[in-house]
Order: sequence, then structure tokens, then C-alpha cells
Amino acid sequence: MNKADTHINYTDAINYWESVDATVDGVLGGYGQQTPVPVNDQLGSLKFVRKLKSRMLLPEDYSVKRSLDFGAGIGRVTKNVLCKISDVVDLVEPASNFVKQMEVELQDLKEQNKIGSIYSIGMQDWPPNDVTENAELKYWLIWCQWCVGHLPDNELIDFFIRCKERLIPNGTIIVKENNTLNDTDDDFDPQDSSVTRSDKKFREIFEKSGLKLIATERQKGLPKELYPVRMYALKAK
Repeated sequence: MNKADTHINYTDAINYWESVDATVDGVLGGYGQQTPVPVNDQLGSLKFVRKLKSRMLLPEDYSVKRSLDFGAGIGRVTKNVLCKISDVVDLVEPASNFVKQMEVELQDLKEQNKIGSIYSIGMQDWPPNDVTENAELKYWLIWCQWCVGHLPDNELIDFFIRCKERLIPNGTIIVKENNTLNDTDDDFDPQDSSVTRSDKKFREIFEKSGLKLIATERQKGLPKELYPVRMYALKAK
């Protein structure tokens, strides 16, 4: 039987997301403001980061907490989570309709100089050349939420290795993703061409990426019909 991740197709994924409304309801698959998902999600994320506060201290020779939001959508996580804990946030989002709406959603934060660069590319193409050439551009926090299922296992390992190289000393990667209900199989979703991985699979991928898991927690307060959602905090080994 083919592994679930062999079915991933980047073009199919982009075509799907560019057909979706550029709203909270659209980016959350119908679980928008009329459900408890958006509020409970952001509260869970902020609580998780607060617990890690003593392990995410900025080194003495750094003065700016710069974060990077992968699969940023319309800027929901940047607006409601990352800008509350960071000085400036860069965003990566390949769907053009979301990037266009992001400009509207983040206008106030842009005026406060809380928004840095917006990269309209896929995770598989990050970092672009201008970032690669800028050795000084490093991150206090890299946030990946509901997006890494669009990368096959081997490419996800390569992606995490590239992310690791872009962390400042003591920098953190936080991954927040759905988990399958068992540890035996990953699930492929043909609608958006993504895989849902098991907790066990994620831990194996982190290990192969040279990342140390320092904390993990399951998101509470989500509808029972959804996959379990888990947060992972990671440091370079």
C-alpha cells in the first residue's frame, strides 16, 4: 500500500485553498466565528506559550522578538497570538487570495510596525534567496499551524532542518497540528491534498530533524468530531 504522503500534490493543494473564501470560516474549514474553534484555539496557543516563558528567554545580545508564521492564511494566528507575544512577525502564505485579505486584516498591526515581510511562497520553497543571503535574519519563534500536512515526510524533515538553521540561540519552533486517532497510519485527505500524521510519526520526524521536544499539550475545547489537535514545542539539539 502506498504511504499516505506519496499522494500529496502541491498544485492540488493551492488550487483548493485558492477556491476557499478568504475568511476565518474559510481558513478553518467551516469552523469559524459561529463555533468555539477560533477563540479556544488562540487561547490554547497563548496558554501554551505562557507556560514556556522561562524556556523562551531572549539572549542578552538580542533585543527583538521576531517570529515567523507558516501557513499564515489571512493572518489569524499572527493577529490573535503571535503579535501579542512578539515584537515583529513575518508571514509565509502561498494562496494569493489569503495574501490579499491578509493586507486588510493586518493593516492596523502594520501601522504599529508589528508586521515584517510577507512571503507569498510555499513552505517547500522557503527560505527564498533574499532570506538565504541575509545571515542576520533569525527568529525567536517559528510557528507552524495546520500547514505541515502539505509536505511529504522527507520534505518535512528538510523543512524543519532549514527552520532550525534560522533560529536565534534558544529559539523555539512550535508545531500545532491535527493527530490521527491511532499511531499506525497517516490519513490522506484528497480534498486539500494533505496528510494528518500520528503523534508517533511527528515525534519520529522531529528526531530525524535534529529537534528536541521540550513540551507538548493537547488543545482543549474543540468539537469532538474533529481530529485531536496537539501543540509541540521544539528546540535545536
